[in-house]
Amino acid sequence: MDVIIDNMPRYLEGFSMTLQLLVVAAIASLVLGTFIAIMRISPVPSLRGFAAAYTELVRNTPLTLILFFCAFILPYLGARMPYEQFAMIGLSVYTSPFIAEALRSGINGVPIGQAEAARSVGLGFGQTVGYVVLPQAFRMVIPPLINVIIALTKNTSVAGGFFVVELFAIGKELANANGDAVIAVLLGVATFYLLITIPLGFFAGRLEKKWVVSR
Repeated sequence: MDVIIDNMPRYLEGFSMTLQLLVVAAIASLVLGTFIAIMRISPVPSLRGFAAAYTELVRNTPLTLILFFCAFILPYLGARMPYEQFAMIGLSVYTSPFIAEALRSGINGVPIGQAEAARSVGLGFGQTVGYVVLPQAFRMVIPPLINVIIALTKNTSVAGGFFVVELFAIGKELANANGDAVIAVLLGVATFYLLITIPLGFFAGRLEKKWVVSR
């Protein structure tokens, strides 16, 4: 395990970038996914069609291809920003339809009578969704949403193939430099990923129990 201790600054550097990718992409995909979910239930056919097409197209496109587009095609089209930001965009776009589908399942689980009651007292579509439907939908789908975030945590490793020095890229670098301690190096990488995913799973379980009781 000496290789882990000796290279702890490099591990922490990669871990820090992984956290940055995770936090930014999680927030952005949650916002974008919420809008897509709302569009899926919109009374406007064109919005429903766009959201459905977006969801199916992005969800069935490999993450590697999306990150390739962000890392190579966007700069070719004139976009200028660090590769880390391109990776955040790609991860956000890729994750958003999974967020949207999880939310849509929660929205479908809200009794339709609640929306009808909201409309009967004069609330419009946006107010009904924002004040009545979405708060209940979010409570119902916390575990699926956390699962999507956990998958996003692991997906950040793909960014290492596109000039982003995150945890997996650091692990690959250290494994190449310490051929006699590859297993220890990879165990170090796995440990840092577990530092993210295990608390997320615990947090999801606690929230689910708390809100099931409150309902």
